[in-house]
Amino acid sequence: MPVQSTLSRSTVISRLRAAGCVFAEDEADLLLSAGLAPNELLNAVQRRVDGFPLEHILGWAEFCGLRIKVEAGVFVPRRRTELLVREAAALVGAASAEPLSSTPPVVVDLCCGSGAVGTALAALMPGIEVHASDVDPAAVRCARLNVVPVGGVVHEGDLYSALPARLRGNVEILAVNAPYVPTASISSMPHEARVHEPRVSLDGGPDGLDIQRRVIAEAAAWLRPGGHLLIETSRLQAPVTAAAMVIGRLSPRIATSAELDATAVIGKLL
Repeated sequence: MPVQSTLSRSTVISRLRAAGCVFAEDEADLLLSAGLAPNELLNAVQRRVDGFPLEHILGWAEFCGLRIKVEAGVFVPRRRTELLVREAAALVGAASAEPLSSTPPVVVDLCCGSGAVGTALAALMPGIEVHASDVDPAAVRCARLNVVPVGGVVHEGDLYSALPARLRGNVEILAVNAPYVPTASISSMPHEARVHEPRVSLDGGPDGLDIQRRVIAEAAAWLRPGGHLLIETSRLQAPVTAAAMVIGRLSPRIATSAELDATAVIGKLL
């Protein structure tokens, strides 16, 4: 049985609200239900007041109805990235209906962070072959906690160099949440992101699209004919991302979700 906390719900809410937490009530309920001893709860509330991401304090983030393990120093999956999962799942379902191959569709979660996208797709689409990769060793360690239990594999390395050579030309879905914040905009991000999440997971270069361009340039070599590259981006950046896909021999379309406040560019290899 968890030790009963000496902090009341109203006290926790007041402290969080005073610190500027917009969803103080919801955050208080999550902290109070975490089964923390009184001293642990006091420490957790103080860390949140000090600007630590709630997900790092709890050790998980909700994503596509799942609890994704998130360790300190690892990028926290955002709800808007669920658009990538929705679009990818629809494309995998359509591809699976085609009587072209008896092998499972190969899905790659590139720049995977915690592996949230690959984990969610594996949960939604049993039987797919899931690979995830990231250049950050901390992210790779965290992703393995999420991806391996659902049958996937996690690789460490820079973009495609991390992937097994046998995947080249055989990938059905490349789902990518590469960093896309312009370098000059990092300083204006919320404290919890710019201080507690790795810069490598945020900084996309001068216009935010450096990593996206690298991903797009090699995508055609890794996708199977008819395969898709899906990249999360911003509404303003989407036309530039789409133009880069045309140069990369992909036919792009832009997907948006007002509900998730999300934008993704989806390119099909013809």
